[in-house]
Amino acid sequence: MGLFDKMFGRGASKAQEHPNGQQRFSQLSGKYQTVLNAADKLHIQFHNVHVQDDKLYIKGVAPSEDAKNQLWDQIKLVNPSHDDITVEVSVNQSSASQGGQSYTVKSGDTLSKISKQHYGDADEYMRIFYANRDKLSDPDKIQVGQELVVPPDDNS
Repeated sequence: MGLFDKMFGRGASKAQEHPNGQQRFSQLSGKYQTVLNAADKLHIQFHNVHVQDDKLYIKGVAPSEDAKNQLWDQIKLVNPSHDDITVEVSVNQSSASQGGQSYTVKSGDTLSKISKQHYGDADEYMRIFYANRDKLSDPDKIQVGQELVVPPDDNS
């Protein structure tokens, strides 16, 4: 399973409940796969990737203005009118040093479970994943005893 095979972030559960939500997400995430892959290489930390108002909705934080501009260049290559995508990307060069809480992975833990415990929303698990990219290559592969950083909940 790839990083962008399923919706995540606040709003993802609602989008999944929509009758055609998952189908539309698959369609749009496939169309914008090169954008999503480029964003991952640019170290853009996504907080949300789901369908909202029949468009692919992406919200995240870029490490620099240049990374944000490169993301937009990729979007324009796929769809110059960008009429089926909504992107809210801010720039925060200090995002890696925003602090957070240390968490030791226990037996039975998943990033979704940890996210539910800390944010009250299991769909926020990618925030934890991105904060721990130095230790994790896949959000579904955490190990008992691993020390993870859980970023503060800045979406409240």
